[in-house]
Amino acid sequence: MDIKKEIEKINCGEVLYDISLKNYNTYKVDSVALAIVFPNNIDELKNILKFVKEKKIRYKIIGNGSNLIFTKKYYDIVFINLRKFNKVDITEEKVVALSGVNLMKLAYDVSKKGLSGLEFATGIPATVGGAVYMNAGAYNSSISDILVSAKILTDKLEIIELSNQDFEFSYRSSLLQKLRNYICLEATFLLKKGNCSDILELIENRKNRRLASQPLNYPSAGSVFRNPSSEIFAGKLIEELSLKGTKIGGAKVSEKHANFVINYANATGSDIKELIIFVHEMVKDKYGIDLKVEQEFIE
Repeated sequence: MDIKKEIEKINCGEVLYDISLKNYNTYKVDSVALAIVFPNNIDELKNILKFVKEKKIRYKIIGNGSNLIFTKKYYDIVFINLRKFNKVDITEEKVVALSGVNLMKLAYDVSKKGLSGLEFATGIPATVGGAVYMNAGAYNSSISDILVSAKILTDKLEIIELSNQDFEFSYRSSLLQKLRNYICLEATFLLKKGNCSDILELIENRKNRRLASQPLNYPSAGSVFRNPSSEIFAGKLIEELSLKGTKIGGAKVSEKHANFVINYANATGSDIKELIIFVHEMVKDKYGIDLKVEQEFIE
């Protein structure tokens, strides 16, 4: 079967073939994919989903790729990117955003309007859909604190609406991680009115702290490991083992923040994966702590 010719027959939006994934993951790993599809609307999304399911072609929904590690050189996969689902509607304190909306931009935009509740997200390079999926958060706040409900496309291609309670949120976890074939289409958030200058000052202070403490000048996917508890920090455990600066291929444990692995010299996904596993095993051997990896290996 000539997949490219078959895809051309259906109305599913823009399609790029044999495309580098370098600009679709924050590690900037240069893997290649069979195709990336950019549907413009729900009908086009349904069309490509029907196609890949009928033809039994492996597929995956991706956003900004801010927690993905592409470990292979080539993927015989159809990736579906929802970046064209980018409409935002703001009414008083209610914000309705489609899943492809850039979370950082949304957080800045609502903050400039004097709406409080998304300040924590100004440093999270995710889409709205990815943030709901991961229950993304920072500074002791998370998406679950402000989400009212979300529209979901089920594995049967039916649209349902789930309330906050339906999502079974916990730390960096949601129901969508169990129901892998469910896709977030739209999220409704409830924010609070606040003082615009105070909100922006808080954001600026946090930005300066991140710049001072995190290796933001190198490609990465943020914190690699989840902190075992509120008292035990993964970065501190790694640092105590003198693992800062440890390299495998082009991947390195950041010397600025031990819980970051950075792509400092054209790292492959396998370089990054191997280094993460090495650090994980070193911590486990020394402390008996099984650190949970927050990033996803795409095999």
